Amino acid sequence: MKKTVALSQLRFGVYIHELDRPWTDTPFMFQGFVLNNDKQLETLKKYCKSVVIDTEKGIDAMAGTNPFAGNPGSVLATIKEQVTYEEKAVFKAELPVARQVQAKANQAVKDIFGAIKAGKALDAPRVKEAVTSMTDSVVRNPDAIMLLARMKEKGAGNLDRALGVSVYMITFGRFLHLPRAQLDLLGMLGLLQDVGKMRLPEQLLSKKEALTDAEIDICKSHVGHSVAILKETVGLPPELSSLAALHHERFDGSGYPAGLKGPAIGLYGCIAAIVDCFDALTGPRPYGDAQTPSTALNQLYRWRDTLFDGPLVEQFIQCIGIYSIGTLVELHSGEIGIVIAQNPMMRLLPRVMVVLDVSGQPLKPQRIVEKAGIKRTLATGSVSIDASEFFI
Repeated sequence: MKKTVALSQLRFGVYIHELDRPWTDTPFMFQGFVLNNDKQLETLKKYCKSVVIDTEKGIDAMAGTNPFAGNPGSVLATIKEQVTYEEKAVFKAELPVARQVQAKANQAVKDIFGAIKAGKALDAPRVKEAVTSMTDSVVRNPDAIMLLARMKEKGAGNLDRALGVSVYMITFGRFLHLPRAQLDLLGMLGLLQDVGKMRLPEQLLSKKEALTDAEIDICKSHVGHSVAILKETVGLPPELSSLAALHHERFDGSGYPAGLKGPAIGLYGCIAAIVDCFDALTGPRPYGDAQTPSTALNQLYRWRDTLFDGPLVEQFIQCIGIYSIGTLVELHSGEIGIVIAQNPMMRLLPRVMVVLDVSGQPLKPQRIVEKAGIKRTLATGSVSIDASEFFI
């Protein structure tokens, strides 16, 4: 059924069949799409007063239906409430703010993890303060702190990984339109689910050779340590300790420590598993080179419906983007740049900061290209440039 509705009646999950003006007069690449993010909604508000929706291809306007309910075997179907997040700050304005947020959060995590390693209690108020500030930044504009997190991880240890996972989980929660309180919970989970590693031998975590079966068992024990630490900590959400046990569970039941299967892992656990795996694949590892984000996303896609919840993986890929923030790319012009923002309307044409000219020489000042045409992604170290120097 097709019907005309005002923009104020739109909900995420409706199918936009027709506009009140020609498609060619708008930035939309495709004629007809499912409304699933705030940037699409903001663009509609700029160009239209009403639209025609098709309820056979999407939910009805203001119907209150979970747009993911069509995936009954997925944890997405368990989402009870969604909210709309509007971009409150442009990337350029949010970047210096996000830089300050990251610096304070980094020091907080260093102190928190250091205290745990020394056998002291976890500082719950400081955890909440760090996560709240990161969530605030993600809500205003997720691109800025996502870029900083990606750049920071290039020399990452457990501390930087914790920050990166936390930012990814908050950002993914925002993409799924989860309520603000759930974003904060996801942020705390991402920050603390590996805190138990502070109780493992440091030489084991940095070992470059293959681990023995006994060493693998010791590494797996970090989950139990994390749960114990969080249970002992006063002032954290009571469900946090049990959620911290889930990020190594797998959708087919092959994970640990409980061998949970399918929706039994829950929404937060499935989000944590996907994000933790993506971050591990794209971050520096003692036993192998980091993968490019596009390679890691392809790997996650191959693992959908086996290791991970398939529909949730597909949403994560949409969230991160084909050319994820922080990716080093070669443009069709031959110039080299860094992806600094997504383009939800045209996923293949992100915003790029050009840093090297066609001859490989540094470009000063750097140039921002909107809707950049990309020839290919580049692996870290493939060109003589450290992308982090432009942002950290």
